[in-house]
Amino acid sequence: MAAGIALVCSTALAQDSEDKVVKVEAAKVLAAPLSEQVTAIGTLLSDEAVTVSSEISGRLEEIHFEEGKPVEKGAPLFTLDDSVYRAQLADAEAKLKLSEQTHQRTTQLFSNKYATAQSADEAASNLAVNTAAVDLARVQLEKTRIVAPFSGIMGLRRVSVGEYITAGQPLVNIEAIDPVKVDFRVPERFLPAIKVGQIIRIAIDAFPGETFEGKVYAIDPRLDVAGRSLLVRAIVSNKDQQLRPGLFARVTVLLQLKEDALSVPEQAIVPQGDSQYVFKIVDGKVQLTKVVTGTRREGRVEIVEGLDAGDEVVTAGQLKIRDGSAVSVVNGVGA
Repeated sequence: MAAGIALVCSTALAQDSEDKVVKVEAAKVLAAPLSEQVTAIGTLLSDEAVTVSSEISGRLEEIHFEEGKPVEKGAPLFTLDDSVYRAQLADAEAKLKLSEQTHQRTTQLFSNKYATAQSADEAASNLAVNTAAVDLARVQLEKTRIVAPFSGIMGLRRVSVGEYITAGQPLVNIEAIDPVKVDFRVPERFLPAIKVGQIIRIAIDAFPGETFEGKVYAIDPRLDVAGRSLLVRAIVSNKDQQLRPGLFARVTVLLQLKEDALSVPEQAIVPQGDSQYVFKIVDGKVQLTKVVTGTRREGRVEIVEGLDAGDEVVTAGQLKIRDGSAVSVVNGVGA
């Protein structure tokens, strides 16, 4: 009878001891590459962009390009009626020829002392004026032919053949879109971290699921006073010409890559006041351990101080335990 009572008491104590072991979920501290990054909103720009206009007035005679098609630098775009400018050049050349003959005769007479120095000076001045007039007429004649200032894609023309063009009137736009530029702003606190040459990745709503990689190549030396932000410009390859100027872009700047950063799941962090803690599992019991956290990325938190690679920390069940509690991991080590 006494032996039976002792057996029952022993079984009850064992059951009570087992009930005090708290079941928790846990994960190991991982050492893996981790990047520090900042995200921003940006806009795509052409590498080069210009609105072509005429420097002189005239009637549009020919259009040499197709809208939306690529053109090479120096390719003809427009031709204006040049009849008036050819006549002006002929008039200037005739006056130049007369002034050359007059200057030659006056110089000869002056050397023989049959002409005054004033007449010789006037002849030289007329020659210079008429020479300049010929040069001006030739330049104006050349400007009746408008060419592409750089290689790019033609936009939509705003004029038609036969229309009278005035100086400065917009005719068509040209966009060089390989590569494209990306302008974006980051808060002023990132000023020390942003450097020329840093890698960026952009996501475009028009191409869901795709990312495009580029590089920071210029930083505005002046901060925006209104928003206290820094304007940054990056360049992105666009060989297949998918990207177009004006597109909205979500920009991610990779500030720094840490090769062996320690990290744990966000659920493992237990904040207390201004400090951060985790429950580290050692020999079946938990130790409340203070940690210093760093970058947060995709559900994980970098651990700067307090843990080592391979340590096991509680990720679920923290409300049921305290420092020194016995625990049992139910999800498997490293889950």
